[in-house]
Amino acid sequence: MTSLPDAERPPRIAAAATLFAASGVLIAMSLLAWWGGRPLGPLFALDLTAGVLSWLLTPLVLWRPVGATAVLTALATVSPMATPPATIGMLQVARRRRFPVAVAMAAAGVAAHAIQGLWRSNGGMAYGWWLALITFAYGALLGWGAWAQARAALIASLRERADRAEAEQGRRVAEARMLERRKIAREMHDVLAHRLSLLATFAGAMEYRPDSSPEQMSRAAGVVRDGVHQALEELREVISLLRDDAPANDDGTRPQPVLTDVPRLVAESREAGTEVLLEETVTSPAAAPAAVARTAYRVIQEGLTNARKHAAGQPVHVHLRGGPGTGLQVEIRNALTPDNPAPPGWSGGAGLVGLTERVQLAGGRLDHRSGDGEFHLHATLPWPS
Repeated sequence: MTSLPDAERPPRIAAAATLFAASGVLIAMSLLAWWGGRPLGPLFALDLTAGVLSWLLTPLVLWRPVGATAVLTALATVSPMATPPATIGMLQVARRRRFPVAVAMAAAGVAAHAIQGLWRSNGGMAYGWWLALITFAYGALLGWGAWAQARAALIASLRERADRAEAEQGRRVAEARMLERRKIAREMHDVLAHRLSLLATFAGAMEYRPDSSPEQMSRAAGVVRDGVHQALEELREVISLLRDDAPANDDGTRPQPVLTDVPRLVAESREAGTEVLLEETVTSPAAAPAAVARTAYRVIQEGLTNARKHAAGQPVHVHLRGGPGTGLQVEIRNALTPDNPAPPGWSGGAGLVGLTERVQLAGGRLDHRSGDGEFHLHATLPWPS
């Protein structure tokens, strides 16, 4: 027999003691009502025996509601003293068992009392009315138990939904934290890799040209010093993305690079000795959406960084074109050196992998390939009209 979840919970000793006491009081009241002022006889012994047995069996309805109630119902066929425990058992069956089982037990209870009424006095009430009252009482117990069962199921369902909502909220918070960490990692890579590659270029020049004039050495050292300062500032800006006390614009957003900053980025690479050819045909670059402009800037920044790392001394061609409604196209080309025949960045792949993810988040597509002795990096970004 399949039971509901409530039936799986072990009954408490306090509940059993309360039920035991209530059953004893009801049986004693019934016994006094039946035999008060009447001469005692063989039926009194029968009622007393049935009452004591019913009283002792009553707590069992908490553990075995169907079996214990069946025994109490059988006792009710011979003695009205078993009626209170039998109705208590019927309520437990209705609350803790499936509805068809409860209906069958209610029908058995009505039948048992119908047999009892045929040979035992029922206080002067007509048999038909008395049986109708018994039937109504069992129907009320059946409805009460079904309502209590439905209420318990609803409460359990609401509790389960609350637990799932709490777990889902915790999962969303964990995902948000992971996305923020990945965002910081991408920003740190894009910003610091570009800046440090510039510093490495100037430091390398100082190392391999020790015969340079003091003025040239001083200028190179000043560039390295300024580059380190800028790298620290940019690192501070990246880390401050998640801090409330970081400087912000008037609308509360953090300052981010845009398309109009691309010439400055190209100039920095040229100062480091990289030949950069920029072709920019963008309609209204200042009006580009923030996500598109920032992503395009990072694509160019990553392309220039990879070119300095893996194709030093080779010219870099940067093509930037597009506008509202047509999208934004970013293309970077540079020749491959003999000691680096593979596409720049493919050896480690962290930069291009992160860049691909960044472009996809902006709704675009990133392609990178090598061919004809060149490395091509091409990004397509949406720009709604």
